[in-house]
Amino acid sequence: QVQLVESGGGLGQAGGSLRLSCAASGSIFSINAMGWYRQAPGKQRELVALITRNGSSNYADSVKGRFTISRSAAKVTVYLQMNSLKPEDTAVYYCVARGAMAPIGPYDYWGQGTQVTVSS
Repeated sequence: QVQLVESGGGLGQAGGSLRLSCAASGSIFSINAMGWYRQAPGKQRELVALITRNGSSNYADSVKGRFTISRSAAKVTVYLQMNSLKPEDTAVYYCVARGAMAPIGPYDYWGQGTQVTVSS
């Protein structure tokens, strides 16, 4: 199993910055990618950013150029630096660890979620 502990988030202002962190523990050797999804009230959960084991990353169009995903040298902590915040970035942000291991096969493990609220 993989355990994820998120930190950061909270209240930010439009145009400001916030940083999220997510630390993984457990079967970290099985993780192929880590990243962030978000879910706003009344909307579906959507991908924000993902970084793979080899360091490649992809972003939602809505956050490109504003958000940056990175990870620690040990690859057990992933960060989301959020700049130029907009009120529409308000959501619960969930960390995800994606991988595969026997006997369960492919998996997604999720963090508990952290609220990000951006005021205008």
